[in-house]
Amino acid sequence: MLAVAAAVAVAALPLSGCGLFRSKPATSGSATDSNAARTVTRPGEARANSARGLETVEQAKTLKEQGRDDEALVLLARAIEVNPTLTVAHMEMGDIYEEKGDYKSAQKRYERAADLEPSSFDAQYKNGLMLQLMERFTEAVRAYLRALTLRPEDPQANLNLATAYLQQNEPAQALPYAQRSVQYSPRSGPAYANLGSVYSALGRHEEAVRAYESAAELTELTPALLLNLAEGYGKTERYEQMNNTLEALIASHPTAAAQERRGFALFKLRRYSESEQAFRASLAIDDRYYPALNGLGVCLLNEYINSGKENQHAKTEAVELLRKSVKINKSQPKIMELLGRFS
Repeated sequence: MLAVAAAVAVAALPLSGCGLFRSKPATSGSATDSNAARTVTRPGEARANSARGLETVEQAKTLKEQGRDDEALVLLARAIEVNPTLTVAHMEMGDIYEEKGDYKSAQKRYERAADLEPSSFDAQYKNGLMLQLMERFTEAVRAYLRALTLRPEDPQANLNLATAYLQQNEPAQALPYAQRSVQYSPRSGPAYANLGSVYSALGRHEEAVRAYESAAELTELTPALLLNLAEGYGKTERYEQMNNTLEALIASHPTAAAQERRGFALFKLRRYSESEQAFRASLAIDDRYYPALNGLGVCLLNEYINSGKENQHAKTEAVELLRKSVKINKSQPKIMELLGRFS
């Protein structure tokens, strides 16, 4: 019996314009000249600057609530000019940029806030989140670790850190944080889904299935969750459950990947005609989806062998499909081996 190589779907995410004051070095000369060159901020003046800055931040918050984000940014920049160390102003700017989808600018603001106030969990966490969204995973990991030293039981920080490690292909590093996320938030579907992805990446498929099933009980059945659950059933050779899960997915989201995975499940169930139909349905959605090209090719080779090698049409089509597949993805040694045997 020939086998199809599985296509695994793993799941399973600034230019502020505000300059900071920099102290100028004192010029050489007399003590009188040096003192005159310095800008001295008296305690009373510092308190006044802080008060003015906070008042401006409050005005900016009001503008933000009214949807006047650009005007709010102008006021926040003014607050920072008055008091460059005003952490709340940097955080507010970061929040506005984040909502705008300008993650680079938001990250700069959150990073500055974290520098000014290293004990701020929110600043450290949001800096990590922006870095992760920009796919700067190594830096994101460092930021999340700093956040977790401040609040080790935060479930979202643990979840995001696990995800960042997984995005770096380090599932062993991700595992303890994914487990803690579930421990600290036992009713969180996303936490269980993330844990399932980590177990899957580690090849611990029975545990992955249990985690995905828990996620399915606690959260919306998203296409990604259903596809991962189906893949877990396949890895644990529960092909009937795999097929049923994919049927439910295809009913609402008939993607090329879902159809291809269903073709695989049906092939394993020896329902070869239905398997071929599923692979063809996948290719009808995306004719360059090479796992479906492989699956259909294997189905046709199976048909050729079962015909006593008389069905030459099936063999010819199979070889054409497999050749097309390796043109799309050349790194497929098993498919190359099949081509060598049947070409």
